[in-house]
Amino acid sequence: MRIAELRLVGPGSEPVDLWRTINSHGITELPPMNLNEAARKLQATLRLPGGGARTVTVGESRPGYVGIDVAGRRPSAAAVESLREAVIHILRLDEDLSPFYALAARDPELEWVGQGAGRMVRSATVFEEVVKTICTTNCSWSATRRMVSALVEHLGEKAPAAPLSGAGGRCFPTPAAMASAGEAFYREVARSGYRWRYLHGLAVRVAVGELDLERLGRATLEELSDDDLEARLLALPGVGPYAAAHVMLMLGRYSRLILDSWTRPTYLRVAGRRSSTDTTIRRRFARYGRYAGLAFWLYVTRDWVEDETTPSLAPLVDRR
Repeated sequence: MRIAELRLVGPGSEPVDLWRTINSHGITELPPMNLNEAARKLQATLRLPGGGARTVTVGESRPGYVGIDVAGRRPSAAAVESLREAVIHILRLDEDLSPFYALAARDPELEWVGQGAGRMVRSATVFEEVVKTICTTNCSWSATRRMVSALVEHLGEKAPAAPLSGAGGRCFPTPAAMASAGEAFYREVARSGYRWRYLHGLAVRVAVGELDLERLGRATLEELSDDDLEARLLALPGVGPYAAAHVMLMLGRYSRLILDSWTRPTYLRVAGRRSSTDTTIRRRFARYGRYAGLAFWLYVTRDWVEDETTPSLAPLVDRR
């Protein structure tokens, strides 16, 4: 059921490429999201402010517009507005990327992004971003999917018409729900190994009000510098330099480069180099200033989406 339609244009009147947006990051393969590559649509189950959950599907409805469809009965007017705002948040349609495009226009290897690339799909909450990021550390992508799927399937609230089993049709668990789960669940069901202490401890701190992660997502650069944000993230158990850079990218703080076991060799392949230090890589993207990490990410993931200037597709597996 179609409940809303949004124009694909940013606050600075910059274009928005919907497919590059919903195919921008591996997060779209993790519940409560699901990327339908064949239909070029993204599905997500979202929690409503007043309680309950609904599953929405977003895809191009007509040239220049994205349609929002909801499963089940028609939601109330308040729920429609909540889901509409949530989709705007997830797709970053409220973020002005025109300054970044102006920088990219002077870079022959990245001028293509001005056609509407660069919006990174984000989760509904910062808590979800941090939990998922911790689940990507020191493990395979299949292990990440297993852990996140278990959290959503067993602790997430069901939307109407959700399957009886599996993670489909369930929203990401609340901090309270994760805090109530014991060590046995994390070790035997989610099979999160040593991470169980990080995940459970984080959930408890957020649930009791000791830690306000959502403020980190709302804070402006003037209220909280990138250095301060990075320091606060690094203070969280289970969050190291890679994880902090990853969360910052998801929060729209693009100054840090995600340098890990996948991006480093991918950069070398794309750049046609045999070797390169992290310092050299950072120097290459320093011209982008606060957008350096975004420029780097787009550089190494360009062939995730095929177009007339990209001869091949990278496998859409083991993505971070």
